Amino acid sequence: MARLTILGIESSCDDSAAAVVRREDGAARVLSSVVRGQAELHAAFGGVVPEIAARAHAEVLDHCVEAALEEAGIGIADLDGIAVTAGPGLIGGVLSGVMLAKGLSAATGLPLIGVNHLAGHALTPRLTDGLAFPYLMLLVSGGHCQFLVVEGDDAFRRLGGTIDDAPGEAFDKTARLLGLPQPGGPAVEAEARAGDPARIALPRPLLDRPGCDMSFSGLKTALLRARDAEMAAAGGLTRAARADLAAGFQAAVVEILREKTRRALDLYLELAPARPAFAVAGGVAANGPIRAALQKLCAERGVAFSAPPLALCTDNAAMIAFAGLGRLAAGEADGLGLAARPRWPLDARAAPMIGSGRKGAKA
Repeated sequence: MARLTILGIESSCDDSAAAVVRREDGAARVLSSVVRGQAELHAAFGGVVPEIAARAHAEVLDHCVEAALEEAGIGIADLDGIAVTAGPGLIGGVLSGVMLAKGLSAATGLPLIGVNHLAGHALTPRLTDGLAFPYLMLLVSGGHCQFLVVEGDDAFRRLGGTIDDAPGEAFDKTARLLGLPQPGGPAVEAEARAGDPARIALPRPLLDRPGCDMSFSGLKTALLRARDAEMAAAGGLTRAARADLAAGFQAAVVEILREKTRRALDLYLELAPARPAFAVAGGVAANGPIRAALQKLCAERGVAFSAPPLALCTDNAAMIAFAGLGRLAAGEADGLGLAARPRWPLDARAAPMIGSGRKGAKA
């Protein structure tokens, strides 16, 4: 197979990223990956402000591309194509990346490949662990949460997902309610280590209903009410109560994801895959108790477990470049009419769902 080198550009939320990935002799490797976060710009607002994010992308994306090429030790003339996140995401940020990619394509004549951001996440286990199709994927982050059977480079079947908020958004909101810093996931996990997950009862939405769909909005509301009750009883939120609330919330999310994953595995294993495998990706996949619970479940079911390194689990451009490689190798490309899409579900046959085809602001 001919050697192919591709530049990836990602700007769907609050990370500006560029990367270079090369495929040679059937194997792909990451030559460079540059990510510039915006946490300081949004810290005062408790979440991502779309207009601020879009302006920041416009200011730094070209520098990310320069840094990625330099880190890879190549020039733009050494590229065979340009892949860019064309959706789903915050439309201003997506537009920033698409317009930069169009400019580079027009100036160099390189093929332009639009990539679904969620496909980038879903295909990452192929890059890191070489998983064989079909495998079961849980995408779980701030903007999306869904179970997918990944059947091919452009073939995804959704088994279920969140009907309201994504767990990453719920972690961020919980952190704000408890006075913890952002991003909320690591802060809540750290606080939960000192807490008793059983002292404050919190619900497990939708566990009493069949299927793989999930809900996290009611859990946030229950946490708010429990926090207010603790504050009323103690005249404020004590450190112990805050830790117990964090532990109770995290335990609820772990149980929901574990049980829904068990159901999704049942459906997936009915396909009798030759090499059954389960992968998890997205920022929430970095949570230790969640990862441990899912890994234990897979071991019990005799299913291989895959979790990409954190740098490739959260938003990055290496996954966009890798997803674009398949289309480039097949001779597929988009013209300069490539459109930015705020919504773009992977499984067009499935009914629309909040967490399946968009990424939203965390605020």
